[in-house]
Amino acid sequence: MKICEKCGTLMILQKEDNKLYFVCKKCKIKIEMKKSNCILKQTIKKQKPLILKNNENIEQLPKTKKKCEKCGNNEVYWWSRQTRASDEPETRFYRCTKCRQTWREYS
Repeated sequence: MKICEKCGTLMILQKEDNKLYFVCKKCKIKIEMKKSNCILKQTIKKQKPLILKNNENIEQLPKTKKKCEKCGNNEVYWWSRQTRASDEPETRFYRCTKCRQTWREYS
């Protein structure tokens, strides 16, 4: 992406004569794309979701301050999942770092 220096509009890429140009649709400015203004593309691998089985990997979860109603401890692990329709908010799960009590909250 490149922003037009004259009007601030997002410029588009256009190919002419086997060359690439940034073109502003508003002011019609055309700038040849060179290595110095080249866009880099980076692919990020998706991580597999962390699946909790019998408290395995629980220490890898983030922690937050929240009171456990069972033991009164003030630190819990937390994670979230989409358990309802996609247009509804995620469900947040909490697990006490001391007694391992697990509960959920809905928005």
